[in-house]
Amino acid sequence: MSYFEWRPYVPVAEKRRQAARKLAKLKKRRQSVAPVTIEGRTIAKSFWGKSWCSNLECYSDFETRMPRGRTYVRNGSVLDLQIAKGEVAAMVAGSSLYNIKITVAPVTTARWKAICRDCAGEINSVVELLQGRLAKGVMDRVCRLGDGLFPSPEEIKLSCSCPDWADMCKHVAAALYGVGARLDERPQLLFELRGVDEHELLANAGQDFALAPPSAANILDSNDVAALFGLEMAEPAIPDATVPTAPKQYPRSGTSRGSKTQVVKKTAPKKKNSRPRAARTRSESKKVNRAGAAKREPRPRLSV
Repeated sequence: MSYFEWRPYVPVAEKRRQAARKLAKLKKRRQSVAPVTIEGRTIAKSFWGKSWCSNLECYSDFETRMPRGRTYVRNGSVLDLQIAKGEVAAMVAGSSLYNIKITVAPVTTARWKAICRDCAGEINSVVELLQGRLAKGVMDRVCRLGDGLFPSPEEIKLSCSCPDWADMCKHVAAALYGVGARLDERPQLLFELRGVDEHELLANAGQDFALAPPSAANILDSNDVAALFGLEMAEPAIPDATVPTAPKQYPRSGTSRGSKTQVVKKTAPKKKNSRPRAARTRSESKKVNRAGAAKREPRPRLSV
């Protein structure tokens, strides 16, 4: 067969059998591979995968190569696909086994800050972001053509080991569509490919925006609140007047105003006869006995 003749048609089932045999050989060599498996004709089903494929179809320079790439990825010809920071490496089965390398430029700092600024306050969960369940305006901003996360044709460099002279050959197109199918399983690979962290959309959402204090026009008076809801507001309680306390009294003698008060113990009054009984003289004791005997009445005597 000459170079200018058409190659014989190979059915899709035969192409899948050929790809499966080549994949089995790679696994027999104990080489770790991650093939792209497509069930049916739909390449991507999730939000991120569909958005990636839609972005590829906007490349007008490569529009003639994209249909052949879709056919190859549906046939299971992408035997291995690895996504890392700024690079996509793949092995695609054709008439031979070809190695593909796609270099993607990282997102510039200014563009990433603009995305974070535009999405500030709109992203509350990274899980919802990766699942594509946020508001349509937020997702459209992240995926916007030109200044979103998806690369433009100027930001990617393509290379394939096949003899095709075009940069975007059918093997490279199949690998690019395989990235869209892989984003269905792991959407965080898009952020890793562009060299950004998806958590920064949540962590840095409110750093560049300071909350302004509420103006006086936005503050309702208590009377306005009562009129709004039809309530009678109670009058504020007036605190009782303070009762003046009596001045402290200090003892007149022995103390001054600034000194501490002294406690004086009261003593019992002294009796007139303060001398103890044991100290009385004998004459005094006789007088007391006589006075007591005089006061006694005489006892009556009994007659016999």
